[in-house]
Amino acid sequence: MAASSSRRSGFSKRQQYSVFTGYLLAAFGALLGLALLALSLWQPAALQPLRGGAQEIVAPVGEAGATVRNGGNSTWDAITGFWRAGSQNAALRREVAVARVRLAEAEAVEAENRRLKALLGLVSEDREPIAVTRLIGSSAASARRFAYIGVGNDDGVEVGMPVHSERGVIGRVLETARGSSRVLLLTDTESVLPVRRAKDQTVAFAEGRGDGLLRIRLINLGINPLEIGDVFVTSGAGGYYRPGVAVAVLSEKTPDGGIAQLIAEPSATNYVVVEPIYEPLAVEASAVRARDELTEAELRD
Repeated sequence: MAASSSRRSGFSKRQQYSVFTGYLLAAFGALLGLALLALSLWQPAALQPLRGGAQEIVAPVGEAGATVRNGGNSTWDAITGFWRAGSQNAALRREVAVARVRLAEAEAVEAENRRLKALLGLVSEDREPIAVTRLIGSSAASARRFAYIGVGNDDGVEVGMPVHSERGVIGRVLETARGSSRVLLLTDTESVLPVRRAKDQTVAFAEGRGDGLLRIRLINLGINPLEIGDVFVTSGAGGYYRPGVAVAVLSEKTPDGGIAQLIAEPSATNYVVVEPIYEPLAVEASAVRARDELTEAELRD
């Protein structure tokens, strides 16, 4: 008995002819492919119409695939843009805040220069800072508001020197050691800073409330001219701080002034600058006057 592999495909002649026809078509296709390959190598330009027709046939399919890819990319870009919008908006808000502070300081400096030129004919000169250091820490939970910096007596720091960040005033030096100092922040309840509105000569006092905010008290009582959003800068009165440095932005209006938010937030500050006292003679005269008043009061008692 013959093996199964040697049997014919079937006794039907139609099936045998179909198999034979398949072989012939395969052979013909192979020969046609070889002929086209040889023709493309010998005469590349002869197959250009054929290639063009094939491209026309597959072009709609490629365009559909490209449209799907572009639609997918656009959708993905929209999704990623939505998720990134929050961080981008926060960064833009920070940049706008810094730009607003710089603009207010520039307006204050310009107004101060006009006033000095009109009254004295003098131009204020920039002073070299005493030290640039890192803000080590600040007391945010206690009733008092202090900060600590990494420079002290050995670096030339003295009591009363103002401390600034890149955004504005932080406070002034309260105590010094050899390599560190304690700073009285503007928001402390014992802090009182003479200020003025940046766009004019409206003067006031910025008093710390102990809760991270400042109370703005007008010197000239009457109709309150302040508006929410007003920027306050140092006035230079008292002798500690040079005029025109950003302090706070008014957030709430009161009958005698308002409540303001500190521009230079200590908790968000890394590095600070310690500057010399703006007018040492004025500070010394004020200290002598306060000491004399205290002595007279003790003698009366």
